[in-house]
Amino acid sequence: MSAQSIDLTAGDLVEARRFGRRQITGMVFGVAGIALIALVAPNITGDTRTFAFEPPPDALDFSFDPPTMVTIIGLIYLLAGGLSFLPQQFDRWAGRGQLLAAAATIPLILVVALGLSATPATNVTNLFDESLVLATPIALGAMTGLWSERSGIINIGIEGTMLGSAGVGFMIFATLGEASSTTWLWIAILVAVLTGGALALLLAVLSIRYQINQIVAGVVINLFALGLTGFLRSEVIVPSGNSKGISTSEFGIPLLEQIPILGDTFFTGKPIHYMMYAVVFLTWLVMFRTAWGLRVRSCGEDPHAAETLGIDVIKTRYRSVVLGGFIAGLAGAWFSMESQSGFEDNMTNAAGFIALAAMIFGKWTPGGAFAGALLFGFARALGSRLQFLEVEISGFGIPSEFFQSLPFAVTLVVVAGALGRSIAPAAEGQPYRPSK
Repeated sequence: MSAQSIDLTAGDLVEARRFGRRQITGMVFGVAGIALIALVAPNITGDTRTFAFEPPPDALDFSFDPPTMVTIIGLIYLLAGGLSFLPQQFDRWAGRGQLLAAAATIPLILVVALGLSATPATNVTNLFDESLVLATPIALGAMTGLWSERSGIINIGIEGTMLGSAGVGFMIFATLGEASSTTWLWIAILVAVLTGGALALLLAVLSIRYQINQIVAGVVINLFALGLTGFLRSEVIVPSGNSKGISTSEFGIPLLEQIPILGDTFFTGKPIHYMMYAVVFLTWLVMFRTAWGLRVRSCGEDPHAAETLGIDVIKTRYRSVVLGGFIAGLAGAWFSMESQSGFEDNMTNAAGFIALAAMIFGKWTPGGAFAGALLFGFARALGSRLQFLEVEISGFGIPSEFFQSLPFAVTLVVVAGALGRSIAPAAEGQPYRPSK
């Protein structure tokens, strides 16, 4: 063996032993794999469990033995961990292994839950359907943050914008439409959208014209909306006697809704849910495929350079923030006039903050933010499903509060950067003063 080949081999070994994010992630998967095989698999029921994909009586289903499934997924984790410590030229394989292991986490949770529950089966298709529906306000909120922050304005007032829109919109529906008129329902949705724009304009004025700290301005919006909607509910909505009413109607896309398994999940839904897909697509199209979108992004990266090219940074930021407000208003309408037909205090339940986490997860891109919204929507749907399955460990029932906290735990993990480092627009949060 030549000296050169010995040096190369030693270099490969040094590289293989160098610890980075890939190796740390691999170690986590490896330890988790050992725990699954040695601790979890022997301690869950061996009775057959079933994943159903269609409603009875002719349901498509998949039956399995929980300990065997847990062992298989544990081996996948061990494989991902082993691949992570190979030399650098095998990074592609290591990445694929970790991606496979991460994807296996979803069936793993369901398998373990069924293994620790007396319930013999669960409908997986319904779970993913719930995930898509619950992702609606998060995806819309993420698009709101995207338009604001890509133009250079930090927007933590998404929560308040959603809540204010939900409250004002339903107030109009309850008082003028008696919570029963379809025409007034759509007028109220429009009012909610306009309310979102008005609250966003307030944020823009505070941040751009008066150059108040943008985080403080966002807190102002949140507190203002919380107080306003509490007043409207107690003094207007409840006294009207129309606290509950009709909501938007579900409909299916002709022909596509008849596709087995997928039809009810992807091609049947309510209008604001479908609008969410259009908003995500149009945000990508306008922001990354048009000249105006390029101007918005340039204002968030280097506003002074944008000014030298003739871009009115102030107007561009105003327009972007208000556009994002309209989108947040649509999300607010989803809460009070589609998901429910009524308004409750603080009914958005931190969806605006989770939307910000989805945007960060997606690295300030529409596709990535939408993927983040799906992740958080799934976490919420999964928490509800696990609560329904009445999971027990050694006869001890897990408190419902644990499942309700699941989306927030996922949010903490994402914001802490466990899933990758995100870089915000360079000029985000920085006050801008025109040079002319």
